Amino acid sequence: MKTKIFIDGSEGTTGLRIHERFAGRDDIEILPAAPELRKDVQERKRLINSADIVFLCLPDAAARESAGLVEKETVRVIDASTAHRTQEGWAYGFPELSSKHKEAVRSGKRVAVPGCHATGFISLVYPLTSRKILPEDYPFSAFSLTGYSGGGKKMIAQYEGEGRRKELDAPREYALSQNHKHLKEMKKIAGLAREPLFSPIVADYYSGMAVSVPVYGEFLKGCREPGELREFYEGFYQGQKLIKVMEAGAEEKLEGGMMAGNGCSGWDGLKIYVTGNGDRMVLTAQFDNLGKGASGAAVQCLNLMLGCEEDKGLNV
Repeated sequence: MKTKIFIDGSEGTTGLRIHERFAGRDDIEILPAAPELRKDVQERKRLINSADIVFLCLPDAAARESAGLVEKETVRVIDASTAHRTQEGWAYGFPELSSKHKEAVRSGKRVAVPGCHATGFISLVYPLTSRKILPEDYPFSAFSLTGYSGGGKKMIAQYEGEGRRKELDAPREYALSQNHKHLKEMKKIAGLAREPLFSPIVADYYSGMAVSVPVYGEFLKGCREPGELREFYEGFYQGQKLIKVMEAGAEEKLEGGMMAGNGCSGWDGLKIYVTGNGDRMVLTAQFDNLGKGASGAAVQCLNLMLGCEEDKGLNV
């Protein structure tokens, strides 16, 4: 019997990408909403309670509203917004972090998909703090380079419109107030004593991102050289299909020795690089903000909830 799926917000960037990943799957039935009723509360409520699993691809307030429309105990929800990522009762949809995280997704009724910047940061920092390689009160910082699709339809239209503003030709740093919406989950999921200093940068390319966390070797317990830290990550993520720890010197094989933000565009996995030396290292997660950073992660969670292979329908 097919699993009935309703995508609330199917016309947004994430919703469209989730729909694309269902092409060719014979185990899923999509419940469509008539275009003129996409925002009708009663019609959405009907579809939500007719589904087995509902994807919320909506702004935060609308996601909270839709979650509140669930009446049937059997309906399971996967939320791609920021609304529920740190809320009690919601599983955090990053199954590679631990067997506990994976089981929470597998058996969960409510699953929150991680944010794109948070995915990169947490993939690097959670292993360090959970295994006491760095203390929870370490003053973490990070910078993140992302394509403009992460800003949704409005930003995509700005970058792809004719006669656009000249400043869009250059990378732009934003969230200068240190109030980025992903900071809460970065702190909570990584178990940090304080929110990290975070500098996101949007640039003139469609999709893909690179999130980097600098660390001082002298503070690392048991992994004071890049090779040791790389081996640690390899062990931590051993057997994970969607996370690949890159071999020593992999960065030197990149074009010009430079890491492009769009290097993993169109791919649903995540690559981890450990670069630098024994004094100073830079840890980098490279992935697609629309893949492992959004729709790919959402479909991975669905696969686990259905008992499928994690990578079913994904490009890995």
